[in-house]
This record gives sequence, C-alpha cells and structure tokens, in this order.
Amino acid sequence: MAKRAPGDRLTPLEARRVALSHMGLHKRRSDGPVSRAQVRKEARSLGVLQIDSVNVLQRAHFLPLFSRLGAYDLRHLEREAYGGRRRSLFEYWGHEAALLPVELQPCFRWRMEDAARGEGIYNGLARFGRERKAALARVLDEIRARGPLAASELNAVDTKAAGAWWGWSEAKKATEYLFWTGELTTADRRAAGFTRVYDLPERVLPAAVLDAPTPSREEAQRTLLARAIKLLGVATEPDLRDVYRLPAAESKARVAEMAEEGTLIPVTVKGWKDQAYIAPDATRRKLEGCTLLAPFDPVCWLRPRAERLFGFHYRLEIYTPAHQRRFGYYVLPIALDDRLVGRLDLKADRSGGRLQVLGAFAEAGEPHGPLCERLAPVLREMAYWLGLEDVRAARNGDLARGLGAAV
Repeated sequence: MAKRAPGDRLTPLEARRVALSHMGLHKRRSDGPVSRAQVRKEARSLGVLQIDSVNVLQRAHFLPLFSRLGAYDLRHLEREAYGGRRRSLFEYWGHEAALLPVELQPCFRWRMEDAARGEGIYNGLARFGRERKAALARVLDEIRARGPLAASELNAVDTKAAGAWWGWSEAKKATEYLFWTGELTTADRRAAGFTRVYDLPERVLPAAVLDAPTPSREEAQRTLLARAIKLLGVATEPDLRDVYRLPAAESKARVAEMAEEGTLIPVTVKGWKDQAYIAPDATRRKLEGCTLLAPFDPVCWLRPRAERLFGFHYRLEIYTPAHQRRFGYYVLPIALDDRLVGRLDLKADRSGGRLQVLGAFAEAGEPHGPLCERLAPVLREMAYWLGLEDVRAARNGDLARGLGAAV
C-alpha cells in the first residue's frame, strides 16, 4: 500500500482490507503443526486477548488465535500466559480483563497508581481500599509467606461470600483491589472454575519488565495508542481509545499529539462521520479465507465499529432471556475474505463429543451454497481443535439446512 498523506480518502473496501490485514486475518495458515513460537508471535502481535469466563464453546482468550492460526495446542498459550517468569503475557485490565504482552506492563503503571487512589475502579473496591488497609497488608504478608494463593485459600481475611455486591468475600475484594493496583498479579489459573491464583509481581513477571523505567502517563498512553493503531489499521479516536480503555479526554489529547508529530495520519473514510487515522506504514492485502470470530475478537468487540466497517449489526445475547434472543447464546461472526457474511450459534457438547451448530444465519444476499462449502472445513477443524468427534447442525436459521448437508 502506498504511503498515505494527511487528507487522503479511503473507500469502504480499502478501509476493510487495511483493518483486516492489520488484525491478522490475511495470513495463510501453515500446513504443519502450529508452534509455540507462532502462538507467541501472534498473541504479541494482537497485543490484547480479552478474558471471559463463559466456556460454552471455548474460553474467549483462546479463540482469536484459532481464527488466525487454526488448530493449535492450547498449552502453548497457557505457557505464554502462566508459565513462570519467562512468560510473554500477563493479566491486567487492558480491554477489560485481558492477557497483554509483558513489555507493556510499565505502560499500565499509571492505571495502577490511579487504582491506588481509588480512581477508575469499582466504587466498592475503592471504598475497601480506603477503609481496610490493615486487611490488605495482611493479605500481602500471607501471600509473601505462603506463595501463590487463590482468594478462597487465604487465612488473613474472611473468605465467605457476602450477600451483596456480587457476593464477593473480603478475600476476593482484597485480592482484586491489589490486582488492580499492581501489588498482586496472576500467577496461574486453576482449571476448576478458571480461578485466578495471585502472587507477588516479583515472583511472576520477568525481572527486565519490573526493572524497566516507568514512562510518564502521557508517554505510556501514546505507546498504547501506537499499539492500538497497529492492531486496528484504520480507526477513529474512539476506536483507538477502546482497545486499552483509555480515559476519553486523555485519549483525545494524545491522538492530537500523535497526529501532529506524524505517528498517526489523518484520513477520510467514505461514509464515516468521525475523523479517521491510519498508521504511516499501513498495509492492505486482498484477503482470501474463511474463519469464525469470537464475540470478543478485536474485529467485532466494538459493535459500532463493526457496523461502520462491515455493515454488520452484532450484539452479544448471552444476557438476553432465551425467548428474546434473535440469533442465540454464543454467536460467532463469519469472516469470509474481506467481509462479515453471517453468524453461527455454537456449543461444544463435550459429553456427546459434538460441535453443535445451534443456529446458522447468512447476511442478506449472501449465496448459501458457496458459503456452506467454505464453512464446513472450518467447523471440522474447530471440532478437531476442541477434541470433538463430529459436527451437528440444527435446523435453526436460513443457513442451517445447507450447512448441515455440507458438514
């Protein structure tokens, strides 16, 4: 792609191709097994893997790598996230709770400092931090002495769930507050319940990361925005802000600074109301491929952006009563070449050994036959990746009959 100048105009197709190229959907999958090095490179390239506890198909942080790499060994990502002090990822509040490259830890210290002042965190946690300093000190002392612990394993504070405020116990409030302030971090996750196990950062994170100088708040935010445009390719300021959930006023100031210095190039995208920006080294490729996107994939996690880029109206219906859902409980958009062309409601039936397609829906005007033909191998690969024996499609949705025949 030729280098863009300020004021250049992109067509919607160009914007889609830039966005999808930067988000890693242009890459050809390797024929052989996916290596741990490939998993590490892709996770660091994405820069943020959102964590979510829903496990009806697969936990959210595993899915974006499947969308880009195909079937890979889940242990590779687990080791990158929880495999001792040589890990390349760590947990913190990025785009919600997320796995982030360890080298970005210094860029979140301003957020940790805010949390210690009770800013930018839940009101209940802020109050706990102000009023229960002795309890927080006891929790730190106990973990320092005993090693990594889940909140339920602490002796220093009450571990019984309360009736209000999500039912969090004192132990949970204490550990979550200390996690937010950076005084604790995640050492591991227990398979049962995906429970966070806490430890001191100096026993978890690489020494080089902990010893790295703390950038100024402004410098850290510019670094995060530079990562955001590298991920998104082309974006508005609210799009960029959303990646690492920066404060609006500060994000606007940093974006203006970056545009002035030339690290963000202002461009116009036909049909977009807001000012768009593109990286100086932005690339676009003609995209060929079919994959499924997690509800928390960066392609679609900001719903207004997905609608603006793809004309694709997408809402997560997990918390919608079943009888009011339009498409289903855990619905994955279908990415075909440079478009989003439909959605599947999927469930891993682990006891029955099947990947269940509970609903299959094409966007208006999308030919069903070619789409089903290209979707079938993706579903078979997903079933294999999840350790399931076959794929079964129900009759819900306009795409269901053809997909059932194809798989």
